Amino acid sequence: MIQTTVHFLALLEFMETDTVAIIGPQSSVMAHVLSHLANELHVPLLSFTALDPGLSPLQYPFFVQTAPNDEFQMIAIAEMVSYFGWAEVIAVFSDDNQNRNGIIMLDDQLAERRCRISYKATLPPDPMAKRSDVLRELAKIQMMESRVIVLNTFSKTGLLVFEVAKSLGMMEKGYVWIASTWLSTVLDSTSPLKPETANSIRGALTLRPHTADSKRKRDFISRWNQLSNGSIGLNPYGLFAYDTVWMIARAVKLLFDQGGNISFSNDERLISLTGMDLNLSALSIFDGGKQLLKNVIETKMTGLTGPVRFNQDRFLINPSYDIINTVETGYRQVGYWSNHSGLSIVPPETLYGKKPNRSSSNQHLDSVVWPGGETIKPRGWVFPNNGRELRIVVPNRVSYRDFVSVVNGTNKVQGYCIDVFLAAIKLMPYAVPYRFIPYGNGHENPSYYELVSKIAAGVFDGAVGDIAIVTDRTRIVDFTQPYIESGLVVVAPVKKISSNPWSFSRPFTPSMWAVTAAFFLIVGSVVWVLEHRINDEFRGSPRQQIVTILTFSFSTMFFSHRENTVSTLGRLVLIIWLFVVLIINSSYTASLTSILTVQQLSSPIKGIDTLISSSERIGFQIGSFAERYLTEELGIPKSRLVQLGSPEDYARALEKRQVAAVVDERPYVDLFLSDRCEFSIRGQEFSKRAWGFAFPRDSPLAIDMSTAILALSENGELQKIHDKWLSRSACSSEKSEDEAEQLDLQSFWGLFLICGIACVLALFVYSLLMFRQYRRHCPEELDSTSHNNSFSAHLRTCLSFIDGKVEKSKSSSKRKRDSMHSDV
Repeated sequence: MIQTTVHFLALLEFMETDTVAIIGPQSSVMAHVLSHLANELHVPLLSFTALDPGLSPLQYPFFVQTAPNDEFQMIAIAEMVSYFGWAEVIAVFSDDNQNRNGIIMLDDQLAERRCRISYKATLPPDPMAKRSDVLRELAKIQMMESRVIVLNTFSKTGLLVFEVAKSLGMMEKGYVWIASTWLSTVLDSTSPLKPETANSIRGALTLRPHTADSKRKRDFISRWNQLSNGSIGLNPYGLFAYDTVWMIARAVKLLFDQGGNISFSNDERLISLTGMDLNLSALSIFDGGKQLLKNVIETKMTGLTGPVRFNQDRFLINPSYDIINTVETGYRQVGYWSNHSGLSIVPPETLYGKKPNRSSSNQHLDSVVWPGGETIKPRGWVFPNNGRELRIVVPNRVSYRDFVSVVNGTNKVQGYCIDVFLAAIKLMPYAVPYRFIPYGNGHENPSYYELVSKIAAGVFDGAVGDIAIVTDRTRIVDFTQPYIESGLVVVAPVKKISSNPWSFSRPFTPSMWAVTAAFFLIVGSVVWVLEHRINDEFRGSPRQQIVTILTFSFSTMFFSHRENTVSTLGRLVLIIWLFVVLIINSSYTASLTSILTVQQLSSPIKGIDTLISSSERIGFQIGSFAERYLTEELGIPKSRLVQLGSPEDYARALEKRQVAAVVDERPYVDLFLSDRCEFSIRGQEFSKRAWGFAFPRDSPLAIDMSTAILALSENGELQKIHDKWLSRSACSSEKSEDEAEQLDLQSFWGLFLICGIACVLALFVYSLLMFRQYRRHCPEELDSTSHNNSFSAHLRTCLSFIDGKVEKSKSSSKRKRDSMHSDV
């Protein structure tokens, strides 16, 4: 603070000699103070190191940052954390404006990527931090679960942090260190590093402001090395400093070219303060300050750092960083970050001409050597050896205790869900200390919504049990990979359908039987009409013709009709009808076989649709999500729902008709039906769900536990645990299925429609042919009748013509006689 005051007084003394622009200051603390003075005196203040995101152009219009703002550095770090798949980080930073605001910005950027800062370790402002301060904070961090540490400070404090971390064993396998740009300035400015310094930072990642490669830049660095004789390297901020000087020079020259001049005027408010020790009355306002500031902001030039210009937010265009990995031999570059395309192994300037693509699939970095010399990405989250036990809550169930239960009089917890959890814990890549905490009063099943809410509130660290993964719960906690499928089903009483003498009629519904019989008669009649005039087998007395229609119709059922069809239309109709008969026969045979060989169950409840449309009462298990689903999703009134607490309550309520059916999750129902064959699942499973273990949002433990559950599924252990607790054989699963439904007209109306259309078209074509033939025959008949003929006479004539036998042509008779003679 004293040093800042001294600098401020020195600047005031300097500005007593009329000032048109200021380059600096180095720290953001001074920038906040001096920006107010720059605003009053209209003096542009340009800095390439005071990069605090809190220095807003709206509040400080005369302050211009000529290097990438720290906001972009924090975006780059957040994208690196997200790229490597870490959910939590620990921030270590110096307590000054620039570093503090940078961490605030990092927190916001991590939140957008579903990550977070789990702990913020604050150190005194650089360079006032002492070893004891650092040791105290790192000792706390060592006790925490997260192993990803972001270090945002300046060089002196930063190197001290790495030195202490090395002594505490925090630069070994499992740790991740990401340092802001201060570390890259140390690497660039100091070569070679002291061995102890190089050893303490090995495996860390850091950022360096990216500057495009060019001949001009290489030549400048070469001249610098000659001038400095290699005593100090040139880091990118030195290049930004050079460009900043040129930026001011070009802006001043442009001011003169625009007709401006260097002039100052007194500020009446400052003159009135002449009685103070500070000589404020000597300060003057720069008359051309606003124009000079405008010229700076509108700068367009190519400097040592590349193209230099500002966007509308007063940020340098295309901010970008090199991503550096410190290794044993020094450092290596593993990629780039740019505001245009995110993480990439390609230099940013080669991507500026392409469309921005920040998708996760387009993000790439080279391999990294992590602390401890590891090349495999650290998990970023572990249980420390001296960490506390996880508080794992389990529901204290009073029914279906095969899934999870607390042994009476002990703290022991057992059941299917518990065995799955214990088996998964054994596959975890690290030790997980835990203890089970029962939840519930022991008299009724607890509310699972309340149980999950306590995890979100931090009361418990996880939940193990028969917990369904539903939408409302996923909003507040993270679930593991499901370890058993679930879903709601309907259970109702059923009775066996006994065989009777009329079982043969069961395959078809009455409407199906009626329509089928009607089509036999219709098709027989249509074929008779089409064949009557030309086929002797369809002629005879009226009685004989009726018998022919009936016998022909029903004999087609067995494909045993003996009458031949000779007309084209008759054959077409018969072929289509025989195809329909084939399908009907096959379906009838299959259905009848099923009825006679499989036990059939009947119930008025056919599934959830039946329950929704009825007014019957419905039972559900206390604590299950079924109640909320039935009321909120299906719109069933609460007055129709009945709470049931145990399998015995289910059976009692169903047998006494207190409820028409029970709606519950499939695993419970399977266990309930295993020894109660008088009930059955009705309809299909609805509301597909699954069970999983619950953990707080963004908990890495949920991811690792999911991996372990998948391994249990693949090696068959999950099925063995299921068989141990849930397999029953008293009632076979087949006996719990729905009865075979009767075949109704809905299943065959398409076939009947095709056959009906064929009959109608055949009769229509036949009618047209008859009409044409009758018109030819009609004049002869009219001449033979009297002039007083009536309509009835015409009708009798027409019917007589239709009923008449078509005589064979003479040529046909002659061919037949010739054939007979030749035979003789």
